[in-house]
Amino acid sequence: MYDYIKGMVDYIGPEYIVVDNGGIGYQVLTPNPFIYSAQFKKETQVFLYHYVREDMISLYGFQSRQEKALFTKLLNVTGIGPKGALAILASGQVDQVVQAIENEDETFLVKFPGVGKKTARQMILDLKGKLENIIPDAFPNLFNEGVPTAINQNGHTEELDEAILALKALGYSEKEIQKVAKKLQVEEMTTEQYIKKALQMMLR
Repeated sequence: MYDYIKGMVDYIGPEYIVVDNGGIGYQVLTPNPFIYSAQFKKETQVFLYHYVREDMISLYGFQSRQEKALFTKLLNVTGIGPKGALAILASGQVDQVVQAIENEDETFLVKFPGVGKKTARQMILDLKGKLENIIPDAFPNLFNEGVPTAINQNGHTEELDEAILALKALGYSEKEIQKVAKKLQVEEMTTEQYIKKALQMMLR
């Protein structure tokens, strides 16, 4: 529902910040509210996740889309709720968390509050291999070791990968997308151009 909010940071507490936007103070729970100390009484942008449950409606805020994306993924893991996900993100080291999951490093994961061996194992089972597309900018070489960052192991540029994600969001099947992707990967274009070209090819 909400992607982000821009406004003045009016309050900073142990659990949340208050962002004043248009005279309304929005309570936003964040992994580490005090990161926003430098923005106190200044305008800032906070990426939001709107959490709705029968007995709870809350806004969770993050400094980047990468943090927000990882938070969303963590919520899908059995045994991890919003509070646990915030604790995992509080270190600010998104890349370390992802590396631990990819390397099946349970010893690292159990260091977080509320994460035992069972939950750590569940995180690995549920998320390993599924985090590449949501936070590629944080660690461009993590999933493509030895491969230049401009072109990944599939022979795709970052722009083509972004275009593929956009096409998936539009509802095109994996089979349809991969068929045109093979033809497009030999060309160098912007993400927007890839999308337009792919649509033209699929709509012929």
